Amino acid sequence: MTQDTGRGPTDTADVVVIGAGVVGASVAYHLARRGCRNVLVLERRDRPGLGSTGKASGGFRGQFTTDVCVRLSLLAREKLLRFRDEVGADPGYRPVGYVFMAKTPAQLAALRQALGVQRAAGLHQAREVDPGDIGRLSPAARMDGIVGGTWCPIDGYIVPLQIMRGYLAAAERLGARIEYGVGEAACLVDGGPVPDARRVRGVRTERGEVATRCVVNAAGPWAGLVARTAGVTLPVTPLRRQTALTYPFPALPDDTPMTINVDDKFHFRVLDGRALLLWPGDTPRADPFDTTFEPRWLDQMLPYAHATVPCLRDARIDLDRCLCGLYEMSPDKHVILGAAPGVEGLFLVNGSSGHGVMHSPALGHLVAEMILDGRAHTLDVHPLRPTRFDEGEPNVDTGVL
Repeated sequence: MTQDTGRGPTDTADVVVIGAGVVGASVAYHLARRGCRNVLVLERRDRPGLGSTGKASGGFRGQFTTDVCVRLSLLAREKLLRFRDEVGADPGYRPVGYVFMAKTPAQLAALRQALGVQRAAGLHQAREVDPGDIGRLSPAARMDGIVGGTWCPIDGYIVPLQIMRGYLAAAERLGARIEYGVGEAACLVDGGPVPDARRVRGVRTERGEVATRCVVNAAGPWAGLVARTAGVTLPVTPLRRQTALTYPFPALPDDTPMTINVDDKFHFRVLDGRALLLWPGDTPRADPFDTTFEPRWLDQMLPYAHATVPCLRDARIDLDRCLCGLYEMSPDKHVILGAAPGVEGLFLVNGSSGHGVMHSPALGHLVAEMILDGRAHTLDVHPLRPTRFDEGEPNVDTGVL
């Protein structure tokens, strides 16, 4: 991949993508595939995958509670199934399923309501399961107190870094350029105090300026900082998420589905013979971008793990493999997708709130449509528009899935 050592004063690009994570990589690929060859991807670090992409748990699901998220998953899945042929890499998609377990009638009712949304959106494989079904699907999970749940066999796992690398390599083959180690990127904007008169004219990094009339903000948890350089207030904030990995643990097979306890949000999967243990609790840090793993979190998480999966009492935590990454959170936990209000030429694809990797194939496709066709036409993305918060129309997040 390109390792540029400097940039001339007259460098130009048709589109500049800020961020070479999986979302930015997908945007670059889909633009280049559509014939937009002069695409420049700028990555502040010296190689890709050092941000959120490289620390993602690699889950993929269609079981969401809103129509637009289900449809994003279905579009992403279509593209994952064609990934090898179209991109030339293996995305690692393994449909081993997701199972959600409910402990109360209210939780089960919420899962049933979500099933209705999923079926209306075109996801017909998801279904309700009883405790006996769950015991067969995820035998290590403890069934005491479980009243039922939902299961979808086309959910499963992907390999985030393989998707990112595949998109970046394919984009370069099609003529896109990628520069690493450029430091912080700032949008350059022309225009006066009237918001509608402003438009993008370029991007500045530590290596100099690039002239462009189109910028895509794909900066992940740092997206709000990038948007601010263009005078745009973007409600995207970082949220720490920790993951514990065990030493190799043969008691759990690799085809164990992602198993999620709706009650306490503990969930687990298996990767390369190790159990990945996930739970959303964390201790806030003074620096919201701090990704130092906090071992004290284990004292909070492990009781939930042992209660849900008793055999994990025999597993040992590999502290050297435990990690902390950042979600890019939006107020309604849905991606902010579309043209930035008040700045012509700036496009936002931010705030996926933990779903950016799984939805990245769809998001890159849709951003390319917005830039090259003037609108996204594969899916109705109106619910994801950047102005929805000012308009008082956020998406309703139930907190169940």
